[in-house]
Amino acid sequence: MPDLHDRMAGRLADLTGEIVAGCAADVPFYRGLPAETLDGPVRESVGAVLGLLLRMLRDPGPLRPADLTWVVELSARRARDHVPLEAALAAYLIGAKAWWRTVTRVADDFATADDLATAGARLLDGLAAVMPAVVLAHIQAQEDLRGESARSRQELLAALLHGHPFQALAQDARVEVGPRHTVLMVRLSPRPPDRLVQVAVDAHAGTPVLVDHIDGVALLPDGVDAASLVASLHEALDTTVLATAADAATVAAIPAAAAEAREVLDLVTRIGHPSGLYRFDDVLVEYQLARPGPGLRRLAAKLDPLAEHPYLLETLRVFVRHGHNRRQAALELHIHRNTLDYRLHRITTMTGLDPAVPAHARILDAALTAADLR
Repeated sequence: MPDLHDRMAGRLADLTGEIVAGCAADVPFYRGLPAETLDGPVRESVGAVLGLLLRMLRDPGPLRPADLTWVVELSARRARDHVPLEAALAAYLIGAKAWWRTVTRVADDFATADDLATAGARLLDGLAAVMPAVVLAHIQAQEDLRGESARSRQELLAALLHGHPFQALAQDARVEVGPRHTVLMVRLSPRPPDRLVQVAVDAHAGTPVLVDHIDGVALLPDGVDAASLVASLHEALDTTVLATAADAATVAAIPAAAAEAREVLDLVTRIGHPSGLYRFDDVLVEYQLARPGPGLRRLAAKLDPLAEHPYLLETLRVFVRHGHNRRQAALELHIHRNTLDYRLHRITTMTGLDPAVPAHARILDAALTAADLR
């Protein structure tokens, strides 16, 4: 079809401009692009595809892989420029319609029905060859971008947690670092896939959050409530969440907040606290008791007489956990109140400490913590 080829070649520049304008008018993503981008990279990509379709009018036979190289490379570049795949595909459809309108218009006075059928088949052949290759290239480029973005975000988080310069890393990661943050340390059991955790955190926060899934640390921007996030993770991921949090009023305070949250998490893990969110003020007594020294050893030794009676230790632990509420302790232990009283009496006899005496009760509470930390 040399005549059709020559006529289309003469209209290629105008057709390119028509398609670019159509993309800017009908596709929201392209509508928001500056004029220099539309006249530059976008026009270049459209021109490359039209050039391929033009050659197909002249040369029969299937496209060779080499014919697609430049088109695919341009598509990968657009993906790296963060062009959404759906916007790219919409542009191809706009281009195909414009191409076919022009073909039928220039062929009106000379082409036969067979000529038009052949031209239509070549257009479909071109789309069938180009679009799958473009989609694959686009997806691969987006995956590469996500990998690069993830690495940049991890490097940014590490810099913030360790007090290193972060401004250039924030720019590379496309993250705006505000002044106030909450450092959240989490341990999930069972541990869900990292991607699922990231999605759940981002969905609750309403913004992408810097998360190190290996160390279990997240840097929450100002305004994200740590307690509600922990509850949301428990519900969304169907897993137990043991978490600690510390606030940083400035970027420079993030390393100290991270150290505090990590120490509290280690402490509540050692003590065996139930799932939930803990802050430093929640474990002040336990933190002080955890300091090494003879006082810790002597406190723990108060319970040595119960070592061979684990059911008495468990009774004391449940009794303390319920704030010395006998009814609630008996319910959890599945025993009668009288049985609970008998066991508490035995604890008093063996240790010399009566839970009903406030001074003794404080020592027993502290001794339990000391025994867990020993």
